[in-house]
Amino acid sequence: MPQKNTEKRVKYIFVSGGVISGIGKGTTAAAIAFLLKSAGYKVSAIKFENYLNLDAGTINPIEHGDPFLCDDGTEADMDIGTYEKFLGDDLGRDNFVTMGQIYQTVIDKERRFEYSGEDVEAIPYITDEIIRRIKHLAHKKNEDVVSIELGGTAGEYQNMFYYEASRILTLKNPGDVIHIHVTYVPTPPHLGEPKTKPSQLSVRTLNSMGIQPDFIIARSEKYLDQRRRDRFALFCNMRAEDVISNPDLRSVYEIPIVLSEQSLDQKIMQKLNLPVKKPELSEWKGFLKKVKSKKNKNIEIAIVGKYFGTGDYQLRDSYAALFDAIDHASWNLGIQVNTKWVSAEKIESSFAKAPEDKKEEALRDIIGNPAGIIVPIGWGVRGAEGMIRAASYAREKKIPYLGLCYGMQLSVIAFARDILKWKDADTTENNPETKHPVIHLIPMQKEFMKRRAYGGTMRLGAWEARVKKGTRAYEIYDKYNLFINKEKGLTSERHRHRYEFNNDYSKDFEDNGFVISARSVKENLAEIIELPKTAHPFYLGTQGHPEYKSKPLKPHPIFLEFIRASAKTDK
Repeated sequence: MPQKNTEKRVKYIFVSGGVISGIGKGTTAAAIAFLLKSAGYKVSAIKFENYLNLDAGTINPIEHGDPFLCDDGTEADMDIGTYEKFLGDDLGRDNFVTMGQIYQTVIDKERRFEYSGEDVEAIPYITDEIIRRIKHLAHKKNEDVVSIELGGTAGEYQNMFYYEASRILTLKNPGDVIHIHVTYVPTPPHLGEPKTKPSQLSVRTLNSMGIQPDFIIARSEKYLDQRRRDRFALFCNMRAEDVISNPDLRSVYEIPIVLSEQSLDQKIMQKLNLPVKKPELSEWKGFLKKVKSKKNKNIEIAIVGKYFGTGDYQLRDSYAALFDAIDHASWNLGIQVNTKWVSAEKIESSFAKAPEDKKEEALRDIIGNPAGIIVPIGWGVRGAEGMIRAASYAREKKIPYLGLCYGMQLSVIAFARDILKWKDADTTENNPETKHPVIHLIPMQKEFMKRRAYGGTMRLGAWEARVKKGTRAYEIYDKYNLFINKEKGLTSERHRHRYEFNNDYSKDFEDNGFVISARSVKENLAEIIELPKTAHPFYLGTQGHPEYKSKPLKPHPIFLEFIRASAKTDK
């Protein structure tokens, strides 16, 4: 008698995009995964990127947004951060795939003779590897459902193998796979009505690849009317009730509620032959109430960075995780935070041109008098002097300061120049010949740099640190119960950098009121620096990246306390 197959039938949801890039596939995929998880299903998400890079770590943030850093060291697309924020889970390398990874894996297998002498072609070997990675994620985590976001836009040559993999998986797993197409419905001002033709052509492109979408999610300025739904149904070969409206909203965190109100979650369960269960959304709705509520105070935070500009436009995505972390903390505290984007290069230029007696005025004209100053992640010499000036300005004017990674390193340089009077103090990244290399490469990183090994060679992912009692950092981690081992004072943050505080100078700094409040368990590297409360209301720099761990329902304590201090000192 044949044995019955008891293997769990995993369900797969492909999410593709049409008409334009940046339409919101990531937030849509995350919102759908969130709704199913809230209904009690085990859900994970995976993003397939088009580029040939092996990860997002070597990509300029202006080109593709802020790379998102995971606990396991994966440098991923920022959509992985969106998944973490909606699902509340920590994701990693199994959730992020690039076309470069796929090609490399197939070529490596061919070199190892794993294809037994076959002529290795794109189909089936590329598509098989794509499907293998999807199924690996599903079975490794014993998921009920996997949400699969296809990078790019339907019709691009770079992602055609992803769509072919979707078609093959659908064919081989009838009843277990659906395809959701997120598309753009523009409303040209000279016409005044939404136009569905671009979306119709996008769906026709899908049809030409053998894919019929089960749902269309229409991104538009306002909710779709019935006429537009009927047009979609007629020309896209589907039911009007399977056309879901996703209008512009005040917050992306409203998307799950909007989709659920149109019963998308119930319809997905029905199409996938899953028991229909209602998602539990009370906690999420409570969070949204905080987002929309009237704020008790309004403050300005200056972000002194170098990745804001792209042509004639300003780009928020370069610091996406940072802005999200600020939002999470400010909503939790009931404080309206307005961010002022300040070009570090502009500070640098204006300060250099100003006469000696006008330099402070030049800084004030650009930075102003914000409630707080943040200097975020960065690389290289461009704009560095402007960031150093901002760190000094915050210290001298007693403005709450938060330095993140590069911002921590540059605040060290500012202290060395201003307090220790080492005017040439610098990081060897920008000045290899400095006589006071207060920030430098540790030996392991020197070897990588000699070989021009840049990708994936930094201190990446979660690193444990021991926090010193009696410091502001210890007080923050203790207040929010964020220690992973309180008895040992251990905490963990995500890292993404090569250069470190030079321990040879520790005594010089500490003898002059500088506090190293946390050091890594491994290699004893400086992780958090600060000024004592007696010297400054809030001055803290962290080599780690708390912004990558912040979530809507659980803001990171460092941001909570920085914004609280900024609101308290705001005049």
